[in-house]
Amino acid sequence: MIETYHNPPEQPARRTYTVQEAGCILGLGRGAAFRAAKSGQLPTIRIGRRILVPRAALEKLLESSQQREGAA
Repeated sequence: MIETYHNPPEQPARRTYTVQEAGCILGLGRGAAFRAAKSGQLPTIRIGRRILVPRAALEKLLESSQQREGAA
């Protein structure tokens, strides 16, 4: 019998991360990431009970941080 493999369609790039995933990207632990989200240091949106970090906002945060470091 010949086996065939079905390639699933490519998923579009995710536009949001969970707070924990964003924290991991930033090198933060889970608790620190949620504290940053609660204080407003980490930009978030709320959908129902879920708290998400928009990818574009996270990238903008990282870019502005790099620009500040370059100016110093």
